[in-house]
Amino acid sequence: MLAIVLVVAGVVACVVLFVIGVVAPRSSRQAQRAVNKGLATLQGEVARAPGRLGKWLAKPFGTSEKATNKSARAGRKTRFKLPF
Repeated sequence: MLAIVLVVAGVVACVVLFVIGVVAPRSSRQAQRAVNKGLATLQGEVARAPGRLGKWLAKPFGTSEKATNKSARAGRKTRFKLPF
């Protein structure tokens, strides 16, 4: 159940960052930093588990961070391609 919630939260974060990137490209960097800060904090806490377990548990948060960064970047890129 917790895994489903985390996946849904990651997808929602990606969509929100993309929309913010399209609507307000400069402001999207602040939102992106806030999401990265939260994910990095969670990743650091989970990585304290002993041995390989810590590495395995931290990996999804790193992957989510990459995905949110890519979606924010794609939103900004899309904005600059639009004929406004």
